[in-house]
Amino acid sequence: MSRAEATGVRGEADGVRGEATGVRDEGGGVRGEGGGVRGVSVHRNPLWTFGILRSEVTTILRRWRTLTLLGVLAAVPVLIGIAVRIETGGGDGADGGPVGAAGPAFLTQVTNNGLFLVFAALAATLPVFLPMAVGVVAGDSIAGEASGGTLRYLLVAPAGRTRLLLAKYASVLIFCLVATLVVAASALAVGALLFPLGEVTTISGTRIGFGEGLVRAGLIAVVVAASLIGFAALGLFISTLTGSGIAAMAATVGVLITVQILGSIPQLSALHPYLFPHYWLSFADLLRDPVYWDDVIKNLGLQGLYAAVFGSAAWARFTAKDITA
Repeated sequence: MSRAEATGVRGEADGVRGEATGVRDEGGGVRGEGGGVRGVSVHRNPLWTFGILRSEVTTILRRWRTLTLLGVLAAVPVLIGIAVRIETGGGDGADGGPVGAAGPAFLTQVTNNGLFLVFAALAATLPVFLPMAVGVVAGDSIAGEASGGTLRYLLVAPAGRTRLLLAKYASVLIFCLVATLVVAASALAVGALLFPLGEVTTISGTRIGFGEGLVRAGLIAVVVAASLIGFAALGLFISTLTGSGIAAMAATVGVLITVQILGSIPQLSALHPYLFPHYWLSFADLLRDPVYWDDVIKNLGLQGLYAAVFGSAAWARFTAKDITA
């Protein structure tokens, strides 16, 4: 081959390489355009946020695990009501019938008025059963999506991490209210079936009408649900720390048990007012006449503080979290 022909062949090869380089440049441009699309700020309609919240709540309430937890919570008042009915031998306590002096708060009043079963059931489930159910749901909120591989697909939607986190937290709070109302509704139904209903004797010794007692029972249920918002934020934060839903749920429940143990040690009494369960049973003050609000307000303030601290920590962690890992 002559030198001129060889030079021509090299020129053609250089041209082919140039075309290939051009193709790669075009591909880079396409990728760049794609990156631009991802970087475009999408207008977020507030209805989109409600759509995410509705989807999260529906997903939580449709899970068999959640339905099982709600079923267990609904069964607790049934067991308490049947046990009290058997123990009292059907006596209503109004005519001097046998009424046990021991037991959870309000339990000795159940035979006189079935409405007290609502208060007794909430007092029995609040220290352990209700927060454990909330801990399972809150711990699984982010970590469950990550372990299932669905978290990255949720963030493809133009909601943003902050809105998704808020929707997750709001859905956990709604579950807190639903779980509390399930306990209260089950207790009211069982109390009406097994015991008489009538005027309510308050802790102060005064009597109020059944209607007012029912209103106070509803208010107590709302306060009990609000008492769980701090623990829900704590569970959400733990959920952002790991990609395993089971690990997050176990850690959240473990924190609950640890704090309960700390709250039962007298030598740590100086620490007790700062533990989130410390004022949980303050809802009993709503049955005083007049209502004693001091501890209830302290409880709500403490829960708000926990929600602010651990909610902020969850946001800081989640917004910096590598969801591709």
